[in-house]
Amino acid sequence: MRTRLQLGHAPADHTPLDDDVAERIDLASDILAGRRTAVLTGAGISTDSGIPDYRSPGSPPRTPMTLEMFLSSPEFRRHYWARNHVGWRHMDAALPNPAHLALTGLQDQGRVSAVITQNVDMLHTKAGTRGVLELHGCYGRVRCLRCDWRISRHRLAQQLEEINTGFAERVAGRGAIEVAPDADAMLADTTDFRMIDCPHCGGILKPDIVYFGETVPKPLVEQSFSAVDEADALLVVGSSLTVMSGLRFARRAHRAGKPLIIVNRGHTRADELASLKIDHRAGVVLPALANR
Repeated sequence: MRTRLQLGHAPADHTPLDDDVAERIDLASDILAGRRTAVLTGAGISTDSGIPDYRSPGSPPRTPMTLEMFLSSPEFRRHYWARNHVGWRHMDAALPNPAHLALTGLQDQGRVSAVITQNVDMLHTKAGTRGVLELHGCYGRVRCLRCDWRISRHRLAQQLEEINTGFAERVAGRGAIEVAPDADAMLADTTDFRMIDCPHCGGILKPDIVYFGETVPKPLVEQSFSAVDEADALLVVGSSLTVMSGLRFARRAHRAGKPLIIVNRGHTRADELASLKIDHRAGVVLPALANR
């Protein structure tokens, strides 16, 4: 199963750094020098690529999809898939920004030992990062909840387009569309959309994304813990660490006495554990850190 990747990258940001941020980047560089660093990323690393997040300062209130909501009724799932049929295209068109590219460069230099992400946008993969541990899955795959049959999102989109000819174009003609971080577009009228079930067993098809209320697969959690254990430091980028799926790694690094550096706009649940906090955009901080 293959997923098409977008080429190119989002433009660099040349915003000048104030003295405090510059000093903190220098300090972070000193702390991480000579250390193999595991990196945990959240939605804040992708905002410069045009993908919104849930909790950064100024973000509008959004209700993330829950498993209970998705399973609640066939009508709700049809409404959801109609929105996803539009929203996933926005995510698929997104390009990696300088923060993603900086991490790939650091990995190529042997300074980043692992990248664990809470994001489903595949931007680390598009940037060329290898072996990304996708805690919450990715938008590019769809699976059956009954038999675990899988299909790429591109291939499913082709099938949905055949039975919903012109739907995306009609919706786009109604004005601007807001897209959530999980590729869920905010649409009101979806009554004319048709969804399909699994062609093998008739089961429910669901994006291969861990919704709120679901648990991250245990083998993936153990693999991520091992990545943190084998590293000399942990760098958290663009995550408020509000949910335990990310916070547990920060706590594990802290308990092991490893440097914990956080780059995030706004408060995180691990601020008091951090060796250093840089309250600024990842797209500005990470390229500067890589250049140090």
